[in-house]
Amino acid sequence: MKVITIRLPEGVVKELDLLIECGRYSSRAEVIREAVRELVRKELISARAQVGKVYG
Repeated sequence: MKVITIRLPEGVVKELDLLIECGRYSSRAEVIREAVRELVRKELISARAQVGKVYG
């Protein structure tokens, strides 16, 4: 797994921490990985749909 460094607004970090405190995730890294996976999935679905409109 590749390590990257990001900067987030303090409010977003507090929201991540709330998700962890609620027991939904075990770490900030886990929350961020899941969010990135979901974003990439949605973007790829959207991109594929656009390609389909152009070539379909």
